[in-house]
Amino acid sequence: MHGTRDGLNWPRAQALAARERASYIARNPESARLAGLAAQHLLFGVPMHWMNDWSTPFALTVSEASGARFRDVDGHEYVDFCLGDTGAMFGHAPSAVAQAIARQSMRGYTAMLPSEDAAPVAAQLARRFGLPYWQFALSASDANRFVLRWLRAATGRDKVLVFNGCYHGTVDDVFVDLIDGVPTQRDSLLGQVHTLTDHTVVVEFNDLPALEAALARGDIACVLAEPVMTNIGMVLPEPGYWEAAQRIIRHHGALLVIDETHTISSGPGGYAREHGMLPDALVVGKPIGGGIPCAVYGFTEELARKVEHAKRGAPSGHSGVGTTLSANMFAMAAMRANLEQVMTEAAYQRMFGLAARLAEGLRDVIARHGLPWCVTRVGARTEFQFAPSSPRNGGEAQAILDGELEQIIHLYLLNRGLLITPFHNMLLVCPATAESDVARLLTAFDECLGEMH
Repeated sequence: MHGTRDGLNWPRAQALAARERASYIARNPESARLAGLAAQHLLFGVPMHWMNDWSTPFALTVSEASGARFRDVDGHEYVDFCLGDTGAMFGHAPSAVAQAIARQSMRGYTAMLPSEDAAPVAAQLARRFGLPYWQFALSASDANRFVLRWLRAATGRDKVLVFNGCYHGTVDDVFVDLIDGVPTQRDSLLGQVHTLTDHTVVVEFNDLPALEAALARGDIACVLAEPVMTNIGMVLPEPGYWEAAQRIIRHHGALLVIDETHTISSGPGGYAREHGMLPDALVVGKPIGGGIPCAVYGFTEELARKVEHAKRGAPSGHSGVGTTLSANMFAMAAMRANLEQVMTEAAYQRMFGLAARLAEGLRDVIARHGLPWCVTRVGARTEFQFAPSSPRNGGEAQAILDGELEQIIHLYLLNRGLLITPFHNMLLVCPATAESDVARLLTAFDECLGEMH
């Protein structure tokens, strides 16, 4: 039996899973009907193939979403602790953003020219994150891809270093794992024809000697990292890790790129600003526009000058950076409203209080059932993991994943009107989340664990 299942009655858990699948099917006839229609013309039967990766027998179809709640086509209402896996971190359809995009919808969407929102948005970003120069993209994947291209051009170095188990969207360069200590291109990456290990170096998070050894070769342009690993299960930096890592990175002439797309849950300026980190470049994606597709990336003054020099010294033609819809007027209006009116200090303080109560409640429930699981929180982001203590690197986090157990818990909660993030056990709160929502989640979680004893 999986070590993650210690303390559980697995036959009872499997019987629970069968009952919950039957309940889901019975509760959702309209979602089932629409899933059948979708299968006629949508590849894999869904708009994006990963929409099939939830715990459900068929996809749940959403009809509307607002604040911390959404409704499905069968009329069920849900409290949303997934929130678009941070895309709706500040709630669905925040009023200020909705009003801004409604106004902009009558004034044009895109013109390939700056809108009047561009300068105020850049000033907001500079104030929040402490980096003076910014550019825009449609997603964090694109932003990370563009930053890697800029930094390779600026440094003349061709390699990037990432951490085992990292997540930076769909950037090809990052799909390299450590398998028995050997850098290995990820088997799940479809259609990749170039050998990624020629230009990507991978080490374990929290391993300073490995970081030092990799950078000592002098060929790495940048380290691309989340300040806290999030997508493989949360992995916190050990005390003093980032202070030492930044010294090592600087010593060897590499640059540090921090991807705050998930860790913007830490505060208005992200984890790096909250913890005194000094990255050379920073990326934020999904949450920055209140759910509208957009992303941002910023540079220090020194790096910005190097980037400008590289561009001006290059032959004319397409740089490989940017898309026609990057920084479109619609997205800029959404970002301005979200930054100025939604992502406020007051909103964060409310989210932190709710997340702290959620984390404490999860620990209490887990302890009451005598399970060897832990709970980790980063600001408004909370996760329970199937191990006695938080993993210290991606390899350890990968080893404790248990998709079958996750899906039982997720489906049980979903059938009771509570959504948490698929693929792992992450929960977000937003300014619209109520204390009663947290209490309801904890009660259902307690009952679920009781059913599996």
